[in-house]
Amino acid sequence: MPTLPFNRAALAEADLESLQQAISGGHMSGDGPFSRQCHELLERELGVSRALLTTSCTHALEMCALLLDLKPGDEVIVPSFTFVSSINAFVLRGAVPVFADIRPDTLNLDERQLEDLLSPRTRAIIPVHYAGVGCEMDAIMATARAAGVAVVEDNAHGLFGRYRDRWLGTFGELATQSFHETKNFSCGEGGALLVNAPQFAERSEILREKGTNRSRFFRGQVDKYTWVDVGSSFLPSDLLAAILLPQLRRWHVIQSRRAALWQRYMDGLTEWARAGGVRLPVVPAHCEQAYHMFYLLMPSLEVRSAFIEHLKSHGIASAFHYQPLNLSPMGRRLAPHAPPCPVTETVADRLLRLPFFNSMSDEQQDRAIEAVQAFNRWGMKESS
Repeated sequence: MPTLPFNRAALAEADLESLQQAISGGHMSGDGPFSRQCHELLERELGVSRALLTTSCTHALEMCALLLDLKPGDEVIVPSFTFVSSINAFVLRGAVPVFADIRPDTLNLDERQLEDLLSPRTRAIIPVHYAGVGCEMDAIMATARAAGVAVVEDNAHGLFGRYRDRWLGTFGELATQSFHETKNFSCGEGGALLVNAPQFAERSEILREKGTNRSRFFRGQVDKYTWVDVGSSFLPSDLLAAILLPQLRRWHVIQSRRAALWQRYMDGLTEWARAGGVRLPVVPAHCEQAYHMFYLLMPSLEVRSAFIEHLKSHGIASAFHYQPLNLSPMGRRLAPHAPPCPVTETVADRLLRLPFFNSMSDEQQDRAIEAVQAFNRWGMKESS
């Protein structure tokens, strides 16, 4: 029986045609015509002050750390349940991680803990919109403003998701996106920086252009460009932008298909989950999710391990997710006195993600649903 992969990258005919146009046009380095069109589309659709493609979401986060002028000893609050880049980008500037636990419902940063985690050294809060479901941004922004600290949204999962009818990635002073192969919109490797605070707009261009004012030169604002700040090369090839642009243009179609796949999982597994003590994703009524993933919270690590093997025996790939950063070797080294994050620690042991990708067919998904339904909660044998 052929294996159903956890993720499968697939390019549409429009994506390949766009790539060929970029190759034929002869501009393969960064900030060519396709990059500029991606920037304009994101700025127009999201209403952000500036959108700039980057080589990865990690690099976009590193740009945020530079824009905030973080210094050694500054503290950054981040959920323990996230990808390492969410904090590593700030640790590179000497920042100290302060790990927050997550909510038991959405698995997002628990905003109720923030006041206790703030200190005079806090410089930023990094909410991560897990699975493309919005964090409680009203409370997070109110806490941040009262404390005078910046908010950087890690929106790797959440492009075109909303919180209270407002786009994710448009609340904090800065936000980041991912266009990795596993994301809803992908160019293989890529990301974007979203600038919501106008004071960061010009400097973000400079940092991204090796610390030069090259962008102003090409707009005719200066007669030559020179080195004016720190920076690095965060620009992706225009070939990658050419692959991405057609996907962004048809974002409604892509999101509609992913929404249908997500709902088929929910409809097909609700009764099974209730009978087996398995929890399905929670999406609050005030959140319009981005349909990035479909996960299950199994009753225990033992059951999850048996379930993974069960799916594997049926030719179905699955994947667990983040391990608690507060318990990682680097986390213990940088934050040895961090309080425990009990929700993160139990979720990390129990969460499992099912196959979910743009080109997934109903037939493939039916296979996955049937394999899941054949598993009983003890995972020792299939139900009859």
